[in-house]
Amino acid sequence: MTAEKQAAVAAIEKKADLVAQVADEIWSFAELSLQEEQSADLYCRVLEQEGFKVERGICNIPTAFSAFYGSGRPIIGLLAEYDALSGLSQKGGSLTREELVSGGCGHGCGHNLLGAGAMAAALGVKAYLEAAKIPGTVVLYGCPGEEGGAAKAFMARDGLWYGLDAALTWHPDDANEVLTGSSNSCIQTQYHFTGVAAHAAGDPDRGRSALDAVELMNVGVQFLREHMSDKARVHYAITDAGGRSPNVVQPRASVLYMVRSNHVAEAVELQARVDKIAQGAALMTETTVEKKFIDGLADTVTNHALERVLYRNFEALGVPSYTPEELAFADSLAGTYSGSDRAPGVGSQYDLDYAADAQARRAQAGHAMNRFLLPLYQGDAFQPGSTDVGDVSWQCPTAQIHVAAWPNGCPGHSWQNVSCGRTDIGHKAALHAGKVLAAAAIDLLTDPALLEEAKTEFQRRTAAGYTCPIPADAVPTIAD
Repeated sequence: MTAEKQAAVAAIEKKADLVAQVADEIWSFAELSLQEEQSADLYCRVLEQEGFKVERGICNIPTAFSAFYGSGRPIIGLLAEYDALSGLSQKGGSLTREELVSGGCGHGCGHNLLGAGAMAAALGVKAYLEAAKIPGTVVLYGCPGEEGGAAKAFMARDGLWYGLDAALTWHPDDANEVLTGSSNSCIQTQYHFTGVAAHAAGDPDRGRSALDAVELMNVGVQFLREHMSDKARVHYAITDAGGRSPNVVQPRASVLYMVRSNHVAEAVELQARVDKIAQGAALMTETTVEKKFIDGLADTVTNHALERVLYRNFEALGVPSYTPEELAFADSLAGTYSGSDRAPGVGSQYDLDYAADAQARRAQAGHAMNRFLLPLYQGDAFQPGSTDVGDVSWQCPTAQIHVAAWPNGCPGHSWQNVSCGRTDIGHKAALHAGKVLAAAAIDLLTDPALLEEAKTEFQRRTAAGYTCPIPADAVPTIAD
């Protein structure tokens, strides 16, 4: 680590209490997608106090923001998320399932840590730019609604990410690694069917069942599954079954569909086929159907050049360390779920030798917390889930890291994640992620060759062009 990087890392360390405080307040707010009013306001106030130029409500999304420091190029973006999940209210630092609010929300994906860690990185880069007095800009983007709002994709529709030289982010996980590979693109659409109510026994001929339309649509999509890519997925949830009276022909019914495919252009094509099935179901039942676009996001574009920059800095900084009490907590928490013995890291899913090495490192660590940095993996990898970071990666070179914030094998979107998010284990993950991202950003600000290499790879991988899954007239929304 150069002296300049060491100074930036030290500046982040000095803000450790602030980072933990912000993470804990966001954890307590536990606001759902596109409803993160308190969370966004907190970030904006803190960043303004720290000397950033803050713009609220960017891209016509009320809970989105940007925070700038510096001037000129390169412009390095850092991505923050802060939305929670429903039904995951949980007491922090607990080894048992304990709701704080019955049926309430919780940060089951660790986004309270994600945003705080990205903020820490921005503070570190700001400290560097203040001292170095060189051209360059760091921008922290507040990106709401990752869990069902896809704000980054709406921002991509407005061309926001084309203005960056590179974007960096991280995600809490059970391993310390640089993430690689692609992910599924995803489009969510809600279909509202309207029919005619009638007595199901006395006047069945006068009724037109919206619920029948939903069921026929589901059957139609079932047959579609044979004729789509093996990497594509179509999921659904009936959000309104039309009431609780079986002797009434249901005059309304709604179903929410999620269409996934490995490439966003394929997802758009598949979505059009699902739309036709909905129209066909309405024709068969003599009902009407109204389509409501919810969100859409693209697959992730890998950038190996940026991944190498992140890895070198991760390697230099090492990984978080833990007290005996924290290790004991993690070991006990690992006993509350299955899969705590699995091989960590994305590379373990695709390379047997890599998995064996990861297991050996885990055994040597001796505890459920993965206290080691996994080797850099840059082979073929595919994650079936979806993230709107993908849309950023289609408009500028983008890369991510994982930092262990909970014990090995801990399931995503779980109460265990929420519990860890309010502990020093979680705080250490956020702070360390900020240090790695800041150090990598400093490299990109000071070494034009690194950025040029990343941009050349980006241009090659995105030669087909970005297909935006967001219609021109759509606005960020959530399902009914």
